[in-house]
Amino acid sequence: MKKITNNFFILSVLIFIGCNRTAEKLEERTAVDKNLEIFNVSKKQNIITAEIIDKTSDANLEQMISDNILEWISMDYMNELLRVKSLTKGQQMFWSTWKLEGEVNNGGFNQFYYNSNQEFGQMAEDGFQIIGLEKYAELTHKANKIYKENKLNLEKFDDGTMKSFSESYKNNPLNEIDHEFYELQSK
Repeated sequence: MKKITNNFFILSVLIFIGCNRTAEKLEERTAVDKNLEIFNVSKKQNIITAEIIDKTSDANLEQMISDNILEWISMDYMNELLRVKSLTKGQQMFWSTWKLEGEVNNGGFNQFYYNSNQEFGQMAEDGFQIIGLEKYAELTHKANKIYKENKLNLEKFDDGTMKSFSESYKNNPLNEIDHEFYELQSK
């Protein structure tokens, strides 16, 4: 997968670590947040600390963070959005932008919205904004708007078959946004 920018990953890690909540606020957390804390304590190899980040090569950092989040999500993948919302803002930003980039690189924005809850689109837009990738935030905003305007028509193709999914690309206004995304990555 092409890298958006080196700054994306550095800022993602800083936000990821910087947005962790303190133990003093444990009583204020939701049940899901408490479960995340328990999960991290009981699975010490899954706690990402500044020391672990320092010891991890740049080439492996993205994979380590995504694996850590994926392990949490996979405990109840049918509730992915709820599980992601229980993460820190930094983790949410990382996951949503990472997911958007992977889906768009694999099959365009159409695939991203087909495979994701549209709230991930807004989360990714906010994530790109937070880490200063304005052009990606603007492009994601544009894609979110186009998707919302065409949602009813696109949902007609959401019957779970490859044939319908393939048909959803015909005359799809998101296709133009894909090309803009790829051009932005090549800069």
